[in-house]
Amino acid sequence: MITSARRVSADKPEVQISFSLDETSELKDAEDPLPSFPDLEQRLQPVLPFQSLKESIEVYKNHCKIANEFNQVKHEIARLEDRKRELMAELLEDERVSMEFARLEEEYRILTEENQSLITVHSQRAQQLEMLR
Repeated sequence: MITSARRVSADKPEVQISFSLDETSELKDAEDPLPSFPDLEQRLQPVLPFQSLKESIEVYKNHCKIANEFNQVKHEIARLEDRKRELMAELLEDERVSMEFARLEEEYRILTEENQSLITVHSQRAQQLEMLR
């Protein structure tokens, strides 16, 4: 197998090209597509193994497994951060409603006291009017 790696430009990721003149290798590559990790930083991307070294293949497979786990954790973190934002928005809304409720309770208490006071004054004035008649 022949492998070549080139960087087209500094801002582009490295491109790796592999090919083999052995037909069985081509069939194996066609059956086993190389995993892709587009969300993973370039420096963390799994490097293709040396096919002749069993340890290299094992390290590569382990690296791919870890990259998949990392990708899943990254997506789970993003999902949980979205949920956190939703819950924070709900909490702020609940706090606003709670403050409004407390304000309305206080306003009700004040109006009830004022009403009680007006009822007392009305009763007193009614008694005074009766006495004057």
